[in-house]
Amino acid sequence: MIRAALLALTCLTTGTAVAAQTPGALSSLDRRDLLLGWEAVGRLDGPHGSCTGTLIAADIVLTAAHCVDGVADPASLRFGVGLSGGRALAERVISGIFLDDDYGGLENGRLPLHRVPADIALVTLARPVSPAEARPFRVASPGPVPDVVTVVSYGRGRNDAPSRQSACEVTGRYRSGVLRFDCDVTFGSSGAPVFMRQNGRLRIAALVSSGGDGAAYGPPLADRVGPLLARVRTEAARPVPGPGARTVRPGDRPGTGASGARFIRADRS
Repeated sequence: MIRAALLALTCLTTGTAVAAQTPGALSSLDRRDLLLGWEAVGRLDGPHGSCTGTLIAADIVLTAAHCVDGVADPASLRFGVGLSGGRALAERVISGIFLDDDYGGLENGRLPLHRVPADIALVTLARPVSPAEARPFRVASPGPVPDVVTVVSYGRGRNDAPSRQSACEVTGRYRSGVLRFDCDVTFGSSGAPVFMRQNGRLRIAALVSSGGDGAAYGPPLADRVGPLLARVRTEAARPVPGPGARTVRPGDRPGTGASGARFIRADRS
């Protein structure tokens, strides 16, 4: 189940036209004309909470591993494509869960900073999403992540429509590859895509993993999503498992549940 963990992070809310026009502030994509082009970002819901996810193929969603780690039945999860105004353009049941092989899980409800690079998951949809409903985003090619990025997420108190922060800054780059952002994120923002411009097009450079002390942390994706995607496609080519089967990495641990949207505090110790 999608479980909650304590996060010491203040959620900054916006809702007026003036605030939305401030550089770097949140703007709500709560109308279909504002949502145009961002439909592939959706909300991943489980029995006890939600995260943010992004279509990177018609039947594959990118999110944070801790959002789906320990889920006993993938079919208990739903992905709302382009959900805005509380209504999704399409909704799909999750059929499989794939975690990065190096993901080590939480420690006492926190994710140690050295584990953030592998806090990556792909989930497969029971039915693909048509291009008329949403066009998937591509993950960025290897290369430097710029100092200014864009984040689109569903957060607590604003999760009936995505919020876009068009300009937040990369404020730290760790040797492990972990990035620190000053983006306005909160519960439910885990798994949110961090966009950059590459060759004139929006690409997913990183995702939101954890947060605390007014900062968000996340892994760059260029070198990790490819191998995980190959594993998803290999598994998809095998015979379809029977009812109740789940597609996860070997050695997965059963999870324990608690209520709330998923977002965790980074442990930098």
